[in-house]
Amino acid sequence: MSAPVTLPVSTGSASYEVVVGEGLLDTTGMHVSRLSDARACALVTDENIRPLFGARVTGSLRDAGLEVTEVVVPAGERSKSWAAAGSLLERLARAGLERTDLVVALGGGVIGDLAGFCAAVYLRGVDYVQLPTTLLAQVDSSVGGKTGVDLEAGKNLAGAFKQPLVVLADTQTLGTLAPVEWQSGLAEVAKAAMLAGPEQLEWMTRHADSLVAREASAVREAVLRAVRHKIDVVSADEREAGVRESLNYGHTLGHAIEQVAGYGVVPHGIAVAEGMRFAARLASRLLGAPADSGEAQERMLDSLGIERPTYPGDVDALVRAMHADKKARSGTVRFALVPEPGTFVAVPVADEVLVGELRRWIDDSEEGR
Repeated sequence: MSAPVTLPVSTGSASYEVVVGEGLLDTTGMHVSRLSDARACALVTDENIRPLFGARVTGSLRDAGLEVTEVVVPAGERSKSWAAAGSLLERLARAGLERTDLVVALGGGVIGDLAGFCAAVYLRGVDYVQLPTTLLAQVDSSVGGKTGVDLEAGKNLAGAFKQPLVVLADTQTLGTLAPVEWQSGLAEVAKAAMLAGPEQLEWMTRHADSLVAREASAVREAVLRAVRHKIDVVSADEREAGVRESLNYGHTLGHAIEQVAGYGVVPHGIAVAEGMRFAARLASRLLGAPADSGEAQERMLDSLGIERPTYPGDVDALVRAMHADKKARSGTVRFALVPEPGTFVAVPVADEVLVGELRRWIDDSEEGR
């Protein structure tokens, strides 16, 4: 077992550590007692994760002297809702959590976003700890302080920036993931590789077979590479005023696919990968990006075995969803585009252009099936 790696994060509002390693769940209590004077905590998890890891984390926290209230929510994207947030806040209040106490998020991105959002607004803010158990959460959503829930009008439309007290990414938890969850996480690793540059993209493509097979050394390195890139970005731009907008690569169309299909139908990473493919087409058409950039991305996604989703609804429904997305500005949909690996530009796309490109894209995708 390799020694854990600690990666420091420093943003305008907080500094903390992301720790990546094996067996970290059993050290949760030690880390909390080192960083906090809390007397109690709420452990927020879901009905799938609790039987796997709940007892270990609860035991570690109680061994450190904390009073633990467990809050278990249904698994899946539907728990990342305004109603679920209200219910969780009521549970925190009934448990008597005080401002010096904390929330512990044990699970994937849904749990991290939900628990982090409630920690941000309960008593106008209490500390929270991220224990991400999925690849997607470890490389992306647990780092950077974005929290939030979905509204009927769109994904992540209610949220807050709230940096965690610490992130403990226990890579041993990744062995429990279903194949579709693994693909979903690999898509976010692939996104980071495109943004980081040619060397990262080449590394991902070269190690694709090892990552698909979940070989421990390759997985650990992929997590570290993606997290380091995310840390660099959020440290430079905590509130998405500039370079952090690059992390939306693939998410404009991806979020629309998720919303129109119904939250939870198309896994987040699968939708993001499709958004990356479409963004590569836009970069070529609108910016004259070289064809080999899109081809290199496609080779990486194909080598990782990331599937194509079936398109939900019609083009108009997808465009309406994009307009409701928080990334739209002044009534115009914006895309994060990567003309070449390691470069980024945010581009507003007029509706008539977007509709035409999207119709051609879907037609081409259906013909290729």
